[in-house]
Amino acid sequence: MHIKYVEIQNFRKLVSCRVEFSEDTTLFVGANNSGKTSAMDALRKFLIRKNKFTANDFTLSHWEKINEIGRMWEEGDDDFELPLSERWSECLPSLDVWLQVNDTEIHHVSHLIPTLDWEGGLLGVRLRLEPGNFEQLYKEYRISRIAAIETIKSANISQINERPLKLWPKDMHDFLSRKLESHFTIQAYILDPSKCIEPTKGIANAQIIPEDRGQIDGDPFKGLILINIINAQRGFTDVDTGKASVESGDFTNTNGNLSSQLRSYYNHHLNPSEYPDSSDIQALQAIENAQYSFDEKLLKGFENAKKELESLGYPGFNDPKITISTKIQPMDGLNHNSAVRFELLGGNAESINIPLSLPEQYNGLGYQNLISMVFKLMSFRDDWMQVGKVGKRKSIDKEDVILPPIHLVLIEEPEAHLHAQVQQVFIRKAYDILNKHENLRNQKLLKTQMVVSTHSSHIAHEMKFSSLRYFRRKPAGSLNEVPTSTVVNLSEVFGPEEETDKFVTRYLKTTHCDLFFADAAILVEGPAERMLVPHFIRRNFKKLNESYVSLLEIGGSHAHRLRPLIEHLGLTSLIITDLDSIKPKGKGTNAIHPRRRQKFRTGNNTLKTWVPEKEEIDLLLDMDDAGKTKYYDDFFSIRVAYQCPVLVELNAICGKEEALSNTFEDAIVFNNISLFKTIEGDGIINSFKNTVNRASTATELGLSIFNLLKSVKKAEFALDLLLLKENDSLNVPTYINEGLVWLQNELQKKHQDFVVQTVEQKNEVLI
Repeated sequence: MHIKYVEIQNFRKLVSCRVEFSEDTTLFVGANNSGKTSAMDALRKFLIRKNKFTANDFTLSHWEKINEIGRMWEEGDDDFELPLSERWSECLPSLDVWLQVNDTEIHHVSHLIPTLDWEGGLLGVRLRLEPGNFEQLYKEYRISRIAAIETIKSANISQINERPLKLWPKDMHDFLSRKLESHFTIQAYILDPSKCIEPTKGIANAQIIPEDRGQIDGDPFKGLILINIINAQRGFTDVDTGKASVESGDFTNTNGNLSSQLRSYYNHHLNPSEYPDSSDIQALQAIENAQYSFDEKLLKGFENAKKELESLGYPGFNDPKITISTKIQPMDGLNHNSAVRFELLGGNAESINIPLSLPEQYNGLGYQNLISMVFKLMSFRDDWMQVGKVGKRKSIDKEDVILPPIHLVLIEEPEAHLHAQVQQVFIRKAYDILNKHENLRNQKLLKTQMVVSTHSSHIAHEMKFSSLRYFRRKPAGSLNEVPTSTVVNLSEVFGPEEETDKFVTRYLKTTHCDLFFADAAILVEGPAERMLVPHFIRRNFKKLNESYVSLLEIGGSHAHRLRPLIEHLGLTSLIITDLDSIKPKGKGTNAIHPRRRQKFRTGNNTLKTWVPEKEEIDLLLDMDDAGKTKYYDDFFSIRVAYQCPVLVELNAICGKEEALSNTFEDAIVFNNISLFKTIEGDGIINSFKNTVNRASTATELGLSIFNLLKSVKKAEFALDLLLLKENDSLNVPTYINEGLVWLQNELQKKHQDFVVQTVEQKNEVLI
């Protein structure tokens, strides 16, 4: 049994999305504000902290509908028919949990079976935040709202203040901002597996619950799913900024330093005073001996004081003798911040008299974070498996002895304070740690599922591609809407899983996992573009430089191999590639300098099969901006940038003439003729200078550069250009400039769509 997927509705920007779970590890990736944290919060609030919802957890665009219900309630009279839940259902946050259950596991889910003929497979439960009592909510809202209106009327506030005053509650949103916890609760409903259908363009098709369907009593997942979480905020401090609180005596909270976690683990699993067995006798005897020796020492120390008190005839009731008795608890030795120390010399520390160890807060935050997370995972596993004393403690209640078949572990942003290599080590080992128990090896009755949210490309690099779930941002389509998100299951991008893993290993996974966290992508042809395009962006495109753009050197002519991924991600992308002119059909595929009206073709698969899907050089040279852009929807498009004709003037005799380039390097030269005529340099730079000065026509120069590039290392050429004193005056090749202008404009439009418009009037005052 395992969680197949969850569907989240009306929770913040997750209006309706399906998140499929891997059977082992699922990784949430996506750009900032794409919904990863919202998804983790939805899982936490619906499954763990069910009374921690706020009005901010509702999707913002739904508040207009909810406020409309409030206005109807205000206008109602004694005969007003109270609307039931169907008026609310399309606005209420909910979480649908779908389990995959084998026919041999039905006894675990007998209380969730939808029909008598159900024999295994999918099983769904909806958890929905809804009003617990509609009539009570109706009455209290009307009383509060009418009282606010009458108070303002009676005070004639509008006559003494030009700004209209708004008393609480000004609408249903305002009312629930204070009263949500009093009136809303989580209710559970059994779903119909036969009505479970696939999402449409990333949007989940959540089934409608009939009004007469009854609710499930109690927690539907009690005894079925054990849930643990490692929060993004883990309570670490360094020695100079403060101390985590460890003196409260509450050791159930595993946040904070390792010492507090150690105490909690000891108290749950190792305390010899709890249900002792034969393995605890030696420890208990040592405690007893220590306590007896300490009592004797104290009695001798207080002997004179006791005699002085007794000589006063005090306490006086039959002259009882004062005695002293101590009680040593094993926990006392761990109840301080330095219970965990780190040795600096390892095994050699015992041979040195000076104690070369430090308390844990003197170690780096990254090391503390790593050790803490690993220890938490061990604690989660051992709590589930009831290792040690916790098992004996729970054996009193026979029901508690049954282990939940599913262990769901949520980890938020494990990369905090960790450098790249340690991030990768943690994510590689985390799932193995959760399963390092004899009852969890090579069996299918108990299943651990780990869900991780991250902003780290290094963590994404370590995971199987099929484990990644990409959260795609969708800007608001109108002023009455808000930005939303959909979730892409990347295991389905390239087809069969084996083909997917093969592709990722070769073309993507080695260096380009930052693609999953970017606002846009630029795919470039080779190392020369990889070095110079960032230089062009920094110098000429301020807004673009401020955006999170992933630059991928994948070979522009091979960019089409990334097409399934780019299209599934819906990631706005600029492909900077080469014209790659080759001979006409039937005359070979050798590269040739481009010329018009020669029936030359392009050898670039991206241009032929993706965008603009043209092969003839003449058509490509005359293509306008619209033809170089492929539009998928209002928020996603792709543009290709390849060499285009430019006008150059080599000398006064020829004047301005059209120049055709075939690669990035000759395009650089054609757009910087004046610079290359006078440039100071040696080696490759000097060769280009001489070539420019010898040519008398643009065609001649193009052919000369075409031949020169056969013996030139292009990366060295780009590096030499960066090292020139004149590099700030280097003109951006026209085709690249046009592409970067397009990308900057696209990102600016996206950012504008993310601005939430205020619907309240500026002159309103809220109290």
